[in-house]
Amino acid sequence: MAESNDSVSVDMEKIYLGGKEHHIQTGCGSVSVIVYGDYDKPALITYPDLALNYMSCFQGLFFCPEAASLLLHNFCIYHISPPGHELGAAAISSDNPVPSTEDLADQIVEILNYFRLGAVMCMGVTAGAYILTLFAMKYRERVVGLILVSPLCKAPSWTEWFYNKVMSNFLHFYGMCGLLKECLLQRYFSKEVRGNAEVPESEIVQACRKLLDERKKTNVMRFLHAINQRPDITEGLKGLNCRTLIFVGDSSPFHSEAIHMTSKIDRKFSALVEVQACGSMVTEEQPHAMLIPMEYFLMGYGLYRPCQFSSSPRSPLSPSCISPELLSPESMGLKLKPIKTRVSLDV
Repeated sequence: MAESNDSVSVDMEKIYLGGKEHHIQTGCGSVSVIVYGDYDKPALITYPDLALNYMSCFQGLFFCPEAASLLLHNFCIYHISPPGHELGAAAISSDNPVPSTEDLADQIVEILNYFRLGAVMCMGVTAGAYILTLFAMKYRERVVGLILVSPLCKAPSWTEWFYNKVMSNFLHFYGMCGLLKECLLQRYFSKEVRGNAEVPESEIVQACRKLLDERKKTNVMRFLHAINQRPDITEGLKGLNCRTLIFVGDSSPFHSEAIHMTSKIDRKFSALVEVQACGSMVTEEQPHAMLIPMEYFLMGYGLYRPCQFSSSPRSPLSPSCISPELLSPESMGLKLKPIKTRVSLDV
């Protein structure tokens, strides 16, 4: 793995449970990437939602033993944090220009070039799903597949725009205050796990609440500003030629957006999984519901869980190596209409 002169790699293996953190200087600032696994395996990059990093957005999925065996057996994982969202990040100087969503998508190319990666699999949640979709549209040759969780594709509605403006004002005047955290938790989780007067909030919500305390307000405001100014990319979805698997919780505020997005992607290349009694962050709230759809999705690339497949995990992730019939939702084991899944999904 090569390291350019203007990039700094920081070894954080002991802190990150076997992962290694790299701080990469890009055209619009430093980005933290935490890498897990064998660098010789195909690459899977992740991008979290607003105010989150991999610890608060993907840990539930990767701590699920079955999902971990599927993903870590087949991929080297590259967890990308939005600028200033990594653990222990300092506040970004106000002298630095606020990046747009297009800048953030371009930043991913610099990260891939730093690690000398070719085409990659992508997994993103909500705002992160938007960034990765935009990246896939701009750099089609660098993406072999998309796994999107409660994704965005349209410009903000007036309601979302106003809501984001209110959150931005809270951040500016009060920082990561209690009311702002409640707004964010409603964005991420269903009411079933957020709790109420009779039922305490779940452990995943409590853990997320604590991790939100670590975010610097200016850094979150910058990402929020970019997302609130995002353009509509619906028209570009028709040109996506990589296979796309979309998950959305039926209690997600972005449920209708995921349905809209699915309707705009060629049905030969996409499938939608609706998860019952779940909010936007399926990766944390119901990670088991993602397992079987992901298994069928990855079978199209010749990738399997270890118990099913004993050959080398270094299978080529190239759609050109896949017969056309494997690119259909039916080949994934998925129906063209949305699938309803439950947390008690048998594995």
